Amino acid sequence: MANANKAKEKKPGFFRRVGAKFREVFSELKRVTWPKFSTVVKTTGVVMVIVFAFLAVTTGVDALLNLLLKLLVRK
Repeated sequence: MANANKAKEKKPGFFRRVGAKFREVFSELKRVTWPKFSTVVKTTGVVMVIVFAFLAVTTGVDALLNLLLKLLVRK
């Protein structure tokens, strides 16, 4: 008998579940503490400086290894 009741209790439809998920997401987004624009700009600047520093180091190591390889392969 318990199995018959569970079979009758179907989960909500697809669109109802998707709508509930969107409501849940928007509810959570309202609780988020968003940073100020100046903080975002500063943080973005720091990230870009670090990325370009790693780019320069990686490019330098690549050029050095390329030079060493050419010296080793030279006949």
